[in-house]
Amino acid sequence: MTGIPLTADTVERYLRFWNTDPAEQLRTGAELFTPDVVQIAPVGVMNGVEALAGFTEQFASHMGAYDYRLRKDPDVHFDRARVQWEIRVGDTSFAEGTDVLVGGSDGRIQAIMTFLDRAPEGFDPDAHQ
Repeated sequence: MTGIPLTADTVERYLRFWNTDPAEQLRTGAELFTPDVVQIAPVGVMNGVEALAGFTEQFASHMGAYDYRLRKDPDVHFDRARVQWEIRVGDTSFAEGTDVLVGGSDGRIQAIMTFLDRAPEGFDPDAHQ
């Protein structure tokens, strides 16, 4: 264990982060994530809150309105949380995945490991390496 235990509230704020416009993400992300937060995902590695917000902005500009939601109650123990999610665009399920959150020494999220459980239609994993 490397950090302060994550809480259900932290996971709820994480969910809200992805459903907020990029300008609001920068404000709330500073409270939720460590300054050096890293997300390692099939689409690449993102460092910092600005990169996470930029990814959301880029996704929304291509796909339009979306909803990032839980598929199951999150599993939280020690300084880790497993968040199983779905992204819906309109009435259509776009993708499903699992994020593993790692808490830092100050109780904020310091790392996100993202796995695709069901990739978007036409997703090419080799295009993002």
